[in-house]
Amino acid sequence: MSDERWRSRGYLPHWEAGEVAQSITFRVADSLPSAMLQHLEQELRLLPEDAAAVQRRIRIEAALDRGHGTAWLADARVADIVERALLHFDGERYRLHAWVIMPNHVHVVATPLGDWTLADIVHSWKSFTATQANRILEREGAFWAREYFDRYIRDEAHFTNAVSYVAMNPVKAGLCKRPEDWRFSSAWSGSAGF
Repeated sequence: MSDERWRSRGYLPHWEAGEVAQSITFRVADSLPSAMLQHLEQELRLLPEDAAAVQRRIRIEAALDRGHGTAWLADARVADIVERALLHFDGERYRLHAWVIMPNHVHVVATPLGDWTLADIVHSWKSFTATQANRILEREGAFWAREYFDRYIRDEAHFTNAVSYVAMNPVKAGLCKRPEDWRFSSAWSGSAGF
């Protein structure tokens, strides 16, 4: 990882690609049981690094869609806070292409703008929303998991697939029949500008 665009806060590597579209997933702190994550890492340790990374992402996405944890984002008051935070700096710090707020995680496709790094953008979303959500839920402690998943968008086909994945996530998880029926997403039929 000698490339200065790579960085890590511990568990996951992140690549700061500048003004390149990124697929981002962040999740509620208790959305993946630690025993499940430990078991997953044991299974993946024998795979080559690239194959393990792909399998890790696939399995974690499937586990998130099963709705583990307290699913605080299913509370419309909390989802509304997250939605407003995502939309707040659209066009200023980043360009939102697609987003969905699931019961225990959030998917975003966005392009950082100017000097804004992906790390700074995600930190601002998570910091602000955690404080507000904890206030509404009358709780204390970690709201979001420390890390987030990100993947830079390689080309137009990858961009199209990432946006489609985000839109279809609530359908795939069995939460609605059509993407435009999921209230807290860029695909929602009542959403302005998407």
